[in-house]
Amino acid sequence: MSSNNNILIAQGGGPTNVINQSLAGIIINEKKEKSKILGSINGVNGIVNNNFITLNNILSKEITTLRNTPGAALGSTRDKPDQKYCEEIYNVLKKKKINKFYYIGGNDSSDSLRIISQYSIQKGYNLQCIHVPKTIDNDLVYNDHTPGFGSAAKYVAQLFSGINFDVRSLPGVYIGVVMGRHAGFLTASSSLLRSKGSDGPHLIFIPEFSFNIKEFINNINSVFNKYGRCVVAVSEGIKDKNNILYSKKIQSSNEYDDHGNIQLSGSGMLGDFLANEVKKKLKISRVRADTLGYSQRCFLGSASEIDQKEAFEIGLKAVSFSNMHRDSFSIGIEERKIFSQKYKVKFIVNKLTNIAGKTKIMPVKFYNFKKFDVTKNFLNYCKPLIGKKFPQTASII
Repeated sequence: MSSNNNILIAQGGGPTNVINQSLAGIIINEKKEKSKILGSINGVNGIVNNNFITLNNILSKEITTLRNTPGAALGSTRDKPDQKYCEEIYNVLKKKKINKFYYIGGNDSSDSLRIISQYSIQKGYNLQCIHVPKTIDNDLVYNDHTPGFGSAAKYVAQLFSGINFDVRSLPGVYIGVVMGRHAGFLTASSSLLRSKGSDGPHLIFIPEFSFNIKEFINNINSVFNKYGRCVVAVSEGIKDKNNILYSKKIQSSNEYDDHGNIQLSGSGMLGDFLANEVKKKLKISRVRADTLGYSQRCFLGSASEIDQKEAFEIGLKAVSFSNMHRDSFSIGIEERKIFSQKYKVKFIVNKLTNIAGKTKIMPVKFYNFKKFDVTKNFLNYCKPLIGKKFPQTASII
């Protein structure tokens, strides 16, 4: 690559605790390449609206602080570009003589890059599109895990560990609704800090397996009779046997986001419904439900040190790989075949066509659908990702 590269960076989709680590990594390495670096404000929306900022003048100390700041520093967007929208993006990139476009995002972001890359090839314009992954849902295919997930999983694990102590103190039933429309990884991470067999969450329900309200009630009743309390983790995307979202079944006035998806995290509707069913059917007075919502993404101080390190390195590597490969690509983390304490990460290059628009779900080996709980395989897979920095706890009763 030449030393007069014109670089554009954008961030898309839901923010994470470590997305700016990747941004910083790209800026640092592209500054070494003496590139002209632009940032698009609010993702692809900023491109079509010609809303850019120059990133070359950011000082090293500012980049260091930025790395540890949650949220998307350039702003984000929920825009899901179609072919026409992507052609508008291409026209702006060509006009500004951009030859490298880094888009930090999830499934939809990678799909936008696929369309833009293919269109630039058709037009004979030299444009390299580089997808830098992030998503707390951990649902990108051909990736062992995704930057952003480890920190969100740490937050969820710590929250449920705290709830466990709360409900042990004042017994009852607690239901926590966790983000995850299609994949149950984040909900499953609620299990990571259990230390005793009696610790919650006692039951975990994920979108990959059909949800039955009778089974839900019966299993809570069984756990409650055994321990005098029950802590439950439920994915917002649980579906019935006909693959219909439970939120859609019980919602009187449907709300949808810009992608046409029904809103799952914007209210406590699902949690309230499930809590009321437990109260009504089991006659338990102390039943509470929370919808975790935005707090899972950017809770200050809950970042995993492993997640921070990998998100930064993936930004650095994205630049290195872009200089080695002329084609567009998605940088990723190679899937582990064995889950052990000797955790190692390896960054790889994936084809955009293999990643774009596809969704990874929890493998069967990670979930015991008879016990509504995770397996040892999942614990061994996920525990290294949340790091080792946790408060020490103890119990008397």
